[in-house]
Amino acid sequence: MPFPTTVAATGSSAQTQSQGVAPFTQPKETVKVSPESGIHGQTIAEKNGPRVKPWTHLVAGGIGGMLSATLTCPLDVLKTRLQSDFYQSQLLASRNAKGILTPSALSLPRGALLHLSETFQILFSIHRIEGWQALFKGLGPNLVAVVPARAINFYSYGNGKRIISNTFNNGEEATWVHLCAAATAGVATGTATNPIWLVKTRLQLDKSNAERAGLQATRRYKNALDCTMQTLQREGIRGLYRGLSASYLGVSESTLQWVLYERMKIFLRTREKELAASGRAQTTWDWVLRHGGELGAAGSAKFLAALITYPHEVIRTRLRLAPLRDGHIKYTGIVQCFKTIWKEEGLVALYGGLIPHMLRVVPSAAITFGTYEVMLRFFGNRS
Repeated sequence: MPFPTTVAATGSSAQTQSQGVAPFTQPKETVKVSPESGIHGQTIAEKNGPRVKPWTHLVAGGIGGMLSATLTCPLDVLKTRLQSDFYQSQLLASRNAKGILTPSALSLPRGALLHLSETFQILFSIHRIEGWQALFKGLGPNLVAVVPARAINFYSYGNGKRIISNTFNNGEEATWVHLCAAATAGVATGTATNPIWLVKTRLQLDKSNAERAGLQATRRYKNALDCTMQTLQREGIRGLYRGLSASYLGVSESTLQWVLYERMKIFLRTREKELAASGRAQTTWDWVLRHGGELGAAGSAKFLAALITYPHEVIRTRLRLAPLRDGHIKYTGIVQCFKTIWKEEGLVALYGGLIPHMLRVVPSAAITFGTYEVMLRFFGNRS
């Protein structure tokens, strides 16, 4: 009978334990782990995650890029102008007229203060000379560039991270997995969108309105399509990929940003689990980290990555400049561009536009990554 047998087995087990003999246990290989028990504190559901939806990374990244590009467009225009040699020459002429030394000849605090004042000088002069609409000049091509760029980058990274971890690391994430996925995403994004970024940069640097000093100047480019056609006619298909090598240098920035962001997210999630396990009352700081930690992580990661790798932004902008009126191309390569800037303008020129760049990319990263995470949760996926 089943019931007495169970009782006997229980009694036998108790007797065995009383005699100091280890009870018979089922082999470890055949033990069934319930979905709630997990492995090393992580549930099976957490380990496997919800069903993978690769397309969600594409949509979430595109929406995040669209919002951030629209909100930060004025600072993008300002940054691009400060990076160009045309506006650097204007600033130099203004300094000479006022008897002001160059930032490189001043102390670090005074040089930074001068750079900050010149930044806002150009920002306020844009709307005064060209109108408020000039602050959003190039927004159309910018959206055309940013939306696919962010979509491709987030799609490549999100799915690349999953594929690399499943193939080479037993489904576990690691720093080197993030590194490889981010580098792959950066190369794919740069190659696919370089022609669009080139057109956007040239439209922003079109000096038709800025050159109006009592004389009506004709615009060099009518629109994005005209800029593309002129580039193809004068420089060929290779002209649309000018600055691509510098874009590949930019992979270092995006890779560093992704790695830092992932490490910060791991820290935040670990901290939240430890807080829940401790049972202590939640403080104001805990609430801030819980609801705004990922936004702060995205902005901080972008700030550090951009600060370390910023000179490539200037070199990339210079390489994308249109040829001079006589057809001469001033910057022909990364090394030649770097040497020319160093010789003619000094080291400080490699950080031209740093302040507006930081003012733009830090909130832009927070908006983009924040929207990305929200959209993934909305679609039932996870980053």
